[in-house]
Amino acid sequence: MMRVGVLISGRGSNLQSLIDAQIAADLPVEIAIVISNVADVEGLARAEAAGIETCVIDHKFFDGREPFEAALTEALKTAGVELVCLAGFMRLLTGDFVSEWLDRLINIHPSLLPAFKGLDTHARAIEAGARFAGCTVHFVRPEMDDGPIIVQAAVPILELDDPASLAKRVLAQEHKIYPLALRLIADGRVRVEGARVLIDGAEAPSPDGMVNPSG
Repeated sequence: MMRVGVLISGRGSNLQSLIDAQIAADLPVEIAIVISNVADVEGLARAEAAGIETCVIDHKFFDGREPFEAALTEALKTAGVELVCLAGFMRLLTGDFVSEWLDRLINIHPSLLPAFKGLDTHARAIEAGARFAGCTVHFVRPEMDDGPIIVQAAVPILELDDPASLAKRVLAQEHKIYPLALRLIADGRVRVEGARVLIDGAEAPSPDGMVNPSG
C-alpha cells in the first residue's frame, strides 16, 4: 500500500473523493496524513471523520516559504508519505520543495492544461469562447500549473453556462479523475519521460471525455 499525504487549504471535496475511493477499496493506497495550512477548514473535518491523521501547519507562522515547506516535508516524512497530493492547496511551492518530491507530487487543476493556468479558469474559458472545459491531474513542476499530464477529462461548454454551472460539471469530473490518477500511480503503471507521462495499457479517450487507462 502506497502511503499518501494530502495538502489542503479549504473544504476538501477532492480529498473526499480520494477518501471515498480508499474506503471502497478502489485505491491501493493509505492516506497517511492530511495537512492544512488553514485551521478549522472542512477538509480537516472530513479527514478526521474517516480516521485519518490531520495536522495544521499555518504558513503565517513562518518567516518565508522555505521554513514553512521544511515543516511540511518533516510532517510528511514522519508520516512515511511516499506520494503527495495537492487538493485545493492554495500556496505556491518553491523549486526546492518540488525537487524534494519530484515525480512524487501531483496536483489537480480545473482546466484542460496547458490552457487557462491560474485562477478563474471557468470564467476565462467562457469568455474566450472555448468549446470545451475540463480538469487535469499532473505532476508538479516549479512553474505554476505546469508539469507532465497524467489524466484529463473534458466537458462541453454550453450556451447558457456561467462560471458556476460550468464549475459544477467540471468538479464532478475532478472527483473521478483524481482517484483514477492515484490508482494508476500506485499500480506502477505511470512513468515520466521528459515532459510526458506514459501509462501502461492506456486506451483512447472514452466518449464522455475521460481518458480510461484501465484496460
